[in-house]
Amino acid sequence: MNPEPKGKVYLVGAGPGDPGLLTLKGKHCLERAEVIIYDSLANERLLSYAPPDAERIYVGKRGGEHSLPQEEINRLVIERARRGQVVVRLKGGDPFIFGRGGEEAEALHEAGIAFEVVPGVTSAIAVPAYSGIPLTHRELASTVAFVTGHPAEEVSGIDWRALAGIATVVFLMGTKRLPEIVAALLKHGRHPETPVAVIRLGSWPLQETITGSLRDIVERAQGIRPPAVIVVGEVVRLRDQLRWFEEKPLFGRRIVVTRAREQQSEFAELLEDYGAEVIECPTIAIRGPDEWGAVDHALEHIASFHWVIFTSANGVRCFLKRLQEGGGDLRALHGIRVAAIGPATAAALQEVGLHPDLVPDEYRAEAILEALDRDLSGMRFLIPRAAEAREVLPAGLRERGAQVEVVAVYRTVPVADQADAVLDLLRAGQIDAVTFTSSSTVVNFVEMLPGQDLAALLKDVTIACIGPITAETAARYGLAAHIMPAAFTIPALAEAVATHLPFLRPPPR
Repeated sequence: MNPEPKGKVYLVGAGPGDPGLLTLKGKHCLERAEVIIYDSLANERLLSYAPPDAERIYVGKRGGEHSLPQEEINRLVIERARRGQVVVRLKGGDPFIFGRGGEEAEALHEAGIAFEVVPGVTSAIAVPAYSGIPLTHRELASTVAFVTGHPAEEVSGIDWRALAGIATVVFLMGTKRLPEIVAALLKHGRHPETPVAVIRLGSWPLQETITGSLRDIVERAQGIRPPAVIVVGEVVRLRDQLRWFEEKPLFGRRIVVTRAREQQSEFAELLEDYGAEVIECPTIAIRGPDEWGAVDHALEHIASFHWVIFTSANGVRCFLKRLQEGGGDLRALHGIRVAAIGPATAAALQEVGLHPDLVPDEYRAEAILEALDRDLSGMRFLIPRAAEAREVLPAGLRERGAQVEVVAVYRTVPVADQADAVLDLLRAGQIDAVTFTSSSTVVNFVEMLPGQDLAALLKDVTIACIGPITAETAARYGLAAHIMPAAFTIPALAEAVATHLPFLRPPPR
């Protein structure tokens, strides 16, 4: 009789919100995960590191409202591990800093399940840092205490007299008990003018910081909702000098990225570096062509071509993948000249060791024609590209006498799984900009919102397009491009949004 299979559990700290604060080991665990069981305080962007077929289970709890009781979460983690699966228990902040990770580890030990703990950046440290508050300072604070402010019975068990001698005190999960916390500190000797900061959604683009003193912070922070971190101490005074996160050009802005899910990470990270909150709304997905016959025929006769012209990075990756699947490699392109439209396409070639012979200064098909000879008689061109694409390039080459073979190495298909969420945000006026990186993203964005009055829905929303072709497509649907970069690249589009958006729309909510 075979023994019962047992998997392994990784208790992974997700950090306080900014996905960039995930540790490298945490990312490695997610990449191997078969099941991810995650909390509300873990940024869902991190789930993109997991394999597409990994099971994702939400067990969030916030402000006392639980999706699942802790005992049920323990049972779920153990049950999945006993199936022999690799389980990532993704927890906000650090698992062992008021995250009940110790309880979960105990349950795993008692069940005989192998586990590892992957520490995360605790919100107790990161949130004040993102608000411009150092917890220690040579002249102001040489001691720090981390205290839970929730629930009430835990608050009542704190040694408040001891805390009176600690320079900086950080309370986690204490938003609802702020009046009790303040009263206890005052009762045990803290001065009424001691600075206090209450930081909500720390390290997220919608971070909000309220400052005051023990004398008035309860009134100033009235109505603030969890999750929030409370910092008490003289170091709070440094915030006016050291606040950096809130000074980013796109801080507080919500920006929709419609790029294919397979390609979103670079653009999203660039916008986040500028301080934006990215709403991922892929309108297309990259898939293989309906049939590979034409591609395989071209690969069998690849030596007969004089030029291969790549029009996108997707075309490069899909073409080379098919070449390798057929048993070929880059040697098949020996003696063939290669052209790339745009730096991203050129970079995709260079990643595999192919240096293009031609990359025109302007990033569209017409520029390739301008760079080539007028008479191309007898020349054979292969263009691996998307199934749906403009005919400008092949038509122009044929007019000059060239023989042109166009093969579809990928197709884009509509995706609308985020349509309802984005529509709700648009109706609430909580979207600042929508970005389009290709004509297909425009078309599919419109089609995923059928029956909507787009002009009214987007009247206060900035439209950013990567280039003139995309902008022309948007215009056909009544969407005028407010932002378009001089260079038609993803980094240039992100920079253009960061440069112009702050002046195009009212300040963030």
